[in-house]
Amino acid sequence: MIDWLLTTALGALLLAGLAGAEPPTPETNPREATTGEAPQSEDSRTDAPPVAQGTVVTATRLPRPVRDVPSTVIVLPRAEIDRSPSLTQDGLLRTVPSAATFRRTSSLVSDPTAQGLNLRGLAPSGVSRSLVLVDGIPANDPFGGWVYWRSLPRLGMDRVEVVPSGGSALYGSAALGGVVQIFSRPITGPSVEGDVAYGLLGTGQLAVRAADRWGPVGAAVETELLTTHGHPVVAPEQRGAIDQEAPSNHATLNGRVEVEASPALRLGGRVGLFRTNQNGGTTFTTARAESALLGFDARLTTESSGQFDLQLFGRRQRFEQRRARVAQDRSTEVLSAIQDVPADEEGGSLMWTAPAWELGGTHVLAAGADVRRVAGTSDERLFPATANPAATALRRTGGEQRFGGLFLQDLYTVTPEVELMAALRWDVWRNVEGTRRVERLGGEVDSVTFADRSEQQLSPRLGVRWRPWEPLTLRASGYRSFRAPTLNELYRPFQVGTVLTAANETLRAERLIGGEAGVEASVMKGLTSRVTGFWNELEEPIINATLETPLPDGTARQRQNLGRARVRGVEASTDWRVSRQWTALLAYTFVDSEVRAAPGNPDLVGKQLAQDPAHRATAIVTFDDPALLTATLQLRVTGPQFEDDLNERGMGGYAVVDAFVSRRLVGGLEVFAAVENLLDRRYLVGRAGIDTLGQPLMLRGGLRLRMAP
Repeated sequence: MIDWLLTTALGALLLAGLAGAEPPTPETNPREATTGEAPQSEDSRTDAPPVAQGTVVTATRLPRPVRDVPSTVIVLPRAEIDRSPSLTQDGLLRTVPSAATFRRTSSLVSDPTAQGLNLRGLAPSGVSRSLVLVDGIPANDPFGGWVYWRSLPRLGMDRVEVVPSGGSALYGSAALGGVVQIFSRPITGPSVEGDVAYGLLGTGQLAVRAADRWGPVGAAVETELLTTHGHPVVAPEQRGAIDQEAPSNHATLNGRVEVEASPALRLGGRVGLFRTNQNGGTTFTTARAESALLGFDARLTTESSGQFDLQLFGRRQRFEQRRARVAQDRSTEVLSAIQDVPADEEGGSLMWTAPAWELGGTHVLAAGADVRRVAGTSDERLFPATANPAATALRRTGGEQRFGGLFLQDLYTVTPEVELMAALRWDVWRNVEGTRRVERLGGEVDSVTFADRSEQQLSPRLGVRWRPWEPLTLRASGYRSFRAPTLNELYRPFQVGTVLTAANETLRAERLIGGEAGVEASVMKGLTSRVTGFWNELEEPIINATLETPLPDGTARQRQNLGRARVRGVEASTDWRVSRQWTALLAYTFVDSEVRAAPGNPDLVGKQLAQDPAHRATAIVTFDDPALLTATLQLRVTGPQFEDDLNERGMGGYAVVDAFVSRRLVGGLEVFAAVENLLDRRYLVGRAGIDTLGQPLMLRGGLRLRMAP
């Protein structure tokens, strides 16, 4: 009944738009990757090549018209970001059905280690199988691979590009399942912007951005502060005396400077600070993360030799977590462990783009090299339930990883109707200085030094785009990609609910062989549809495997290379600009995942990958009339999925409705209101020993100020 009511409401909105529809205009559709009209991006960004309206960068590392790119690209433009009802960036990204985080819960109450990005259902885990970039700099945690979504202030975003297919040919490890890149807003002149909001669950937010330009020098600074009481995460029928709300807070501060040193040379620098505190719903389940980023980039453009882009960055991060031992009836808890995980990374890249040259068409060559070093440790103090001399009291594990890669790409425009893309990358990485030191209550000390290991990988990618008729575009690509295990997977054990999972220092890189093919049609002005099929074979994926016999300390799972899994499916979307005021978006992703081989775990063969629903869909209707108001109504549907690898703990599907409305008051001041989970739908997000719930009804309201000449 609820689904029927939602469908009826969305249909009524569309019919209302049609009733007052004006002739379609060439304005951009809601999600512009399917229309060929990406948002305006000025040549002031120091971290990406200059781009004009209708271009994207991430899929080829070069600015290309979005309709000409040989692979699927989805763009969330600034306008959609502004009017999104979602408070967090992971919530914003989930409006793309092919994108999801590991667990279905919001980062407002989710432990940072459970915020891994998942594209097209590639064996979801807390560790991202996809790379997240901010202006070309990796945003994934260097030690664990997860993403601190709350460290990315929304006011600073110009657009988000999503490339949901293997990206190792251009980006190396971590891009196994694709790439999501966030681009910062251009610095064009004096401007001051701010958002202030407060709402249910004790949620308050303050965000400010200021930017200006003084001749060849531009600067921008942005900050975001957010606090929330959260909500009780444990299902009511399982709650005990220890269960409470799950409060959290965060603060970010980012700054950018860019300098036009000469007509040929541009320089840029950035700094970023972030800190978050989260409570898991009991006194002794807490997490804290903090990071500091420093970056530098330069671009030299010459007529004869092409363009050279240099980027350097360094990051220091620290993650702290406390775990609890909980009574079966959840009436009491005691502190069971404290983890402290400091990590640091340094990296750099140099990319050369050759001048276009002619040979049976137009070729644009690009070549690059990059290096990266990651080091980190997990210092863990444990408080055993019994004073057994053999019980572990202290555990220190960690190591260092070194990455290096070279790539070459050719974009070959045979004719305006046909474009080919070929890329090849060679990567090498080493795990070095891996150690584990365990101190037991009785005073015994066990120390192990792991042998250094190295692996190499060739990652090719081939793609073609053919436009036999102006309204019709066909795309196809094939690729091979990989992901090296993180230090977290190699060395750090963890606990979710009552389930303990052990690390595994013998893990190998996981690999992906896959392809996609699709069609995009814009037969009627203002209406664009796209269908893409994909097929991926994931070799030796790293999963949290259930052990036949628990370890002596009660650990029930361990990270293991699985064997082989197949992930195939279909994406479909339709954008419709009904009139100048009304737009609509429908998007759907179907994923069929299956374990095909599991040496040592035969019970997993034929099972669906954990945390991977077969169905996801989004419907968004927007009304935008600056003289009246702006309003968005969106429906997000997620199908059933399993919590565990054995497919024994099922979680049902759910549908939630979100809404946003704003109205200009005077000048650049406007009032807005947003609501998530409008119908207060109850749904499960986890079943790791206890059942946990997703975010209930969340209503907030506030003011926005936009001041610019």
